[in-house]
Amino acid sequence: MGEFMTEPKQSPTLGRLGPAGPLGRLGPLPGPAGPPDGHEATVILERTRASVDPELRRAVDSLPGSMRRIARYHFGWEHADGTPASGNAGKAIRPALVLTAARALGGQAAAAVGAAAAVELVHNFTLLHDDVMDRDATRRHRPTAWTVFGDADAILAGDALQALALRLLAEDPHPASGAAAARLASCVVELCAGQHADTAMERRDPDEVTLDEVLAMAEAKTGALLGCACALGALYAGADEEDVAALDAFGREAGLAFQLIDDVIGIWGDPSRTGKPAGADLMARKKSLPVVAALASGTPAAADLAELYRGPYEEGELERTVLAVERAGGRDWAQVQAADRMGRAMHELSRAVPDPAAGDGLLALAEFVTRRSS
Repeated sequence: MGEFMTEPKQSPTLGRLGPAGPLGRLGPLPGPAGPPDGHEATVILERTRASVDPELRRAVDSLPGSMRRIARYHFGWEHADGTPASGNAGKAIRPALVLTAARALGGQAAAAVGAAAAVELVHNFTLLHDDVMDRDATRRHRPTAWTVFGDADAILAGDALQALALRLLAEDPHPASGAAAARLASCVVELCAGQHADTAMERRDPDEVTLDEVLAMAEAKTGALLGCACALGALYAGADEEDVAALDAFGREAGLAFQLIDDVIGIWGDPSRTGKPAGADLMARKKSLPVVAALASGTPAAADLAELYRGPYEEGELERTVLAVERAGGRDWAQVQAADRMGRAMHELSRAVPDPAAGDGLLALAEFVTRRSS
């Protein structure tokens, strides 16, 4: 797994952390209402949607009819019966990172729109596959594609989106497109390896999974694509390899912070905001970051959690499981780790973009995803 980390991973221990305190710029984890979205990030995301969505639609519309229908449903552009919809196609964080990274290093964002669309297509390929593997029934407040069209069709639609992503780059006349395609393809391999590690962990005893393992898995599953998005933006700006590597590392660290927050939301989030049932990961016995941290704490609550995780979920156990994770320190650990990863991300950003004003957009996006409550 390719990594651009300036310091080795540590094996965090819960004993030295205690309750989570203030989280610096990251701030405390949002409650059900959550803080207002950062204005700068919101503007960037809206601008990204306006420029990237037409490219996405052109790409999806080039698919054969059967694949096109599933993809358009997944993106929220159509209902299951094929009639137009104005649903939620996602926040466009990854394509926004591509375009914002290009701007931060002095490039033209307009030249990187195809690359931004390619990253978004790969992201949605992973979502279609993840939903099948995890048996998630809802995404973006509507039924997932596999529940509507079946497993095989959802998987094939995901495969088609991945192929579209690489075709966009292959057809792009920009001089950076070849390096970008190679980097995105390598990222897909890493994403698959991370997903494989995740599913393999589900078959192991709760006491056998270490924090280092689950952090490496999270970097591969989540950090890799965010890092790749930033790196593609740097490539399209004509940056040198050192700056490309630093922005990749920035995205990876921000991605880990994102995953930590996402895992916490998966346990304690408000279903009306997340679009998913509360505690679904716990009921599925997923070894998420807060859960593994809790299991590693050596506390009585950790023993209780391990006992619960060794058996299938039984009706009425959710509250007990949530309390065990919290009492064993899983939530506090995740908050502290998220702040630490954001600190590392800012360090990497300053290496590639020494002028704070030029890096403000990337920092705003990183803070947006780690301040989210859904």
